[in-house]
Amino acid sequence: MAQEHTHIISTIVENKPGVLYTVSNLFRRRSFNIDNISVGPTEDAESARMTIMVKGDDRTIEQVVKQLNKLIDVLKVTRLDPENIVTRELALIKVNALNTKARSDIINYADIFRARVVDVSPESLMMEITGTPDKIDAFIGLMKPFGVKEVARTGITALSRGAKSIKVDE
Repeated sequence: MAQEHTHIISTIVENKPGVLYTVSNLFRRRSFNIDNISVGPTEDAESARMTIMVKGDDRTIEQVVKQLNKLIDVLKVTRLDPENIVTRELALIKVNALNTKARSDIINYADIFRARVVDVSPESLMMEITGTPDKIDAFIGLMKPFGVKEVARTGITALSRGAKSIKVDE
């Protein structure tokens, strides 16, 4: 049996209503779970970039890429090389901070992880952290003893390193 691993697919699509539904429906029809997806406009207002993270074997992912390329609203599809990309994710994490010592410890950990305190209340702190999913997971793990109240994550976004870029006309 082929080994499954995580793949990151960068897709340039038309920036219009219904495209996210069409793309996600393709994954649903093929019984694939999208581990995470982020979508936003590109440097060209007419197009958007979808960064899709999915687990599967190479052969299956190849089929998904071929199917994505057949969709009318999809302009370009690229499997990103995990060895040659920069990935980032943003998370907001709300943590219990019931006393001065806990508050101080949380702020010290936030400084180490380059997280920013973005909200303070008498019972909690909210931090914003940006980095790789592993960095964010590690920070959340460190916050668990204090009592994590809520977490909101954006999902990863990624670009290839160096001069190479994914453009429709290339």
